[in-house]
Amino acid sequence: SDEMTRNKKLQLNTISSLLNQIITLICGFILPRYILSYYGSTVNGLVSSVQQLLGLISFCELGVGAVVQSALYKPLADNDGVLTSKILISARKFFDKVGIILSVYVVLLAAFFPLSQRDDFDYISTMFLVLAMSISYFAQYFFGVRDQLLVNADQRSYIQLFYQSLTVIINTILSIVIIKYGASIQIVKLVASLVYLIRPVGLAIYVRRNYKIDYSLKLTEEPIKQKWNGLAQHVASVVLQNTDTVVLTFFSTLINVSIYNVYNLVVTGVKQIVLSLTTGIQSLFGNMLAQEETVLLDKTFDCVEWLLHTITVLVFTITGLLIVPFIQIYTKGIADANYIVPVFAVLITCATASYCLRLPYSMMVLAAGHYKQTQNSAIIEMILNIVISIGLVYWFGLVGVAIGTMISMTYRTVYYAMYLRKNILERRFTLFVKHILVDIVTVVCMVAATFWIKLSAVNYFAWIIMALECGGICLAVLIIINLIFYRKTLKNVIQLFFRKQKAESKEK
Repeated sequence: SDEMTRNKKLQLNTISSLLNQIITLICGFILPRYILSYYGSTVNGLVSSVQQLLGLISFCELGVGAVVQSALYKPLADNDGVLTSKILISARKFFDKVGIILSVYVVLLAAFFPLSQRDDFDYISTMFLVLAMSISYFAQYFFGVRDQLLVNADQRSYIQLFYQSLTVIINTILSIVIIKYGASIQIVKLVASLVYLIRPVGLAIYVRRNYKIDYSLKLTEEPIKQKWNGLAQHVASVVLQNTDTVVLTFFSTLINVSIYNVYNLVVTGVKQIVLSLTTGIQSLFGNMLAQEETVLLDKTFDCVEWLLHTITVLVFTITGLLIVPFIQIYTKGIADANYIVPVFAVLITCATASYCLRLPYSMMVLAAGHYKQTQNSAIIEMILNIVISIGLVYWFGLVGVAIGTMISMTYRTVYYAMYLRKNILERRFTLFVKHILVDIVTVVCMVAATFWIKLSAVNYFAWIIMALECGGICLAVLIIINLIFYRKTLKNVIQLFFRKQKAESKEK
């Protein structure tokens, strides 16, 4: 049945998404460690800075990608080849324009960025690094972006996720080999660029074999509405994610950029794993909103809200407890910078947790398509982060930047919860407040119950033992607190889960 294939695809996509995140996460830890030990913290900071500045390339895919993808759902469902082709033609025109703008941006970056580096890098080698890395960004995010949106909209994300995981693995192995042979960082990044071309080529072949797209059609009117609306929010969110590194690059030291990025690897990795668990939820909300299943939507939202709060609190409290010991082991033997900054560790963990707590609310807002209405909050969040970070970086360095991130993210999370109450679900705001208060109580209890656990030795084995101890105790605390405060929701979640299981066994 159609429902069955939809569930199958959802499972396949969720599993590939999770696997891809785990592979990306593991490789994302291995490679910087090699760069750190072979080239030092300053080069690692330089690479991180260039990466953030090139992040604009990846962001173009997101902003319009979301809009293109939502335009493709209907024609694909109706097997309407003509409309599908028209949407892709319009997307191609748009991406061609964006491609030209990005190329100009990269050329300017290559020309001017090296001038800002007062550290020990000469102009030519920095310029070459920017160019080498920009090719790999184009290969990753720009070539083949249309094919990627097409397979995603057709609920076949697992195809492109497979290619993505493959290129990440090949790139990591190749890079390490080249690093060990003593190549310069520029050559390492250039080779990465060539590896990343595997994905767009593989996707192009797959799309050509499985879809009939006619690029010769003439467009009479614009098939993609709202093309620019999604963009403003994305500009804001990308600036938000990159503010910290950019502020540190220009107002602090590359050593600080390197320290920031090592911590950021950890919290972002954890965030991505939480995110990958939500892969299919937004479209589920969208479907229920479209069919006006208010009661079911309310119940489902309750469960998702509780689930994300619970997972976020558990995962990020454990992260907060284990991050400094982990960094101690990860940077062992690297003497050119002090990587142990506990205050910063706590702040960056809280800021990222706050981002994850907004997910149920932001997914609902986007599922309802309220891009335009919530645009200003995105811009305010971005400005808050920039102003506070620049204001505090001079006195507090890394910690100042983290305070900016935390305040701005908390603002937007609260904004979303309030927006939802007024405009989409008529929910009492006290529900959100109760969640936050219970979250705080849980964190305090977890920390109190585990603070006596210390690393027994500076190696990964000792860290895993410590992680298991902390994890077990935190989980026990979490279960007790939820049995006190959220009996009814727990019952609902179990009911929803079993109803789904029953329905699936009936289908078989």
